[in-house]
Amino acid sequence: MRFFPLASCTGVQAYRELMSLNDDLPNWIPVTCTLPTDQQPARLTEFDELFRDRVIEVDRAGPTSLRLTLDGGDEVTARVQDLTARETQCCSFFTFEVSPAARGLRLHVQVPPEQVAVLDAFAARAERLAT
Repeated sequence: MRFFPLASCTGVQAYRELMSLNDDLPNWIPVTCTLPTDQQPARLTEFDELFRDRVIEVDRAGPTSLRLTLDGGDEVTARVQDLTARETQCCSFFTFEVSPAARGLRLHVQVPPEQVAVLDAFAARAERLAT
């Protein structure tokens, strides 16, 4: 039998790590996320739209590192910087770096070793939604 931690101050088991908002795609929202639960689907949708609309290459640089190449210029850079800044407010373990690439821009995502499962799901979602 698998036991799940209790959600903060609720007495309710936190099993979100096994749930997905879309049965076909992995959910990368970690249990430790401090974004209010009712706002998480909208944030996931923002990343899904970015993956679907702009990602042209997904490169798993290592267990704790991911590089996404995105199509676009300054407007996309601003969108990515805004989204990743908001994401680090609720999931502070993420490190995001945006830099120019030969084709558009590159988003480098890093996590600590204890968050590899989150990065695995994040990368799988990006790969499945990428154009």
